[in-house]
Amino acid sequence: MAKTKRVQILMDPAEFRVLARLARKRGSSVADLMRGAARVHLLSQAGQIAQAAAAQTFLALPDVDLPSCKELRKEIEDRFG
Repeated sequence: MAKTKRVQILMDPAEFRVLARLARKRGSSVADLMRGAARVHLLSQAGQIAQAAAAQTFLALPDVDLPSCKELRKEIEDRFG
């Protein structure tokens, strides 16, 4: 995926050294390591929040009367044979 936005963060030098060491062990850069962490921790949380909001919206819908199983079966048979 093409990278089109730039993010700059300032870190404690000791924390950066730990991340640089980890990135070297993984054969990647600190930037790749940080992008991966953002995907796993932050973007996945955003997806979960969106799913929870959708579930809340669904659960807030008003109750409706549904036909019985027997009525549904008959309707399906009438429509599809």
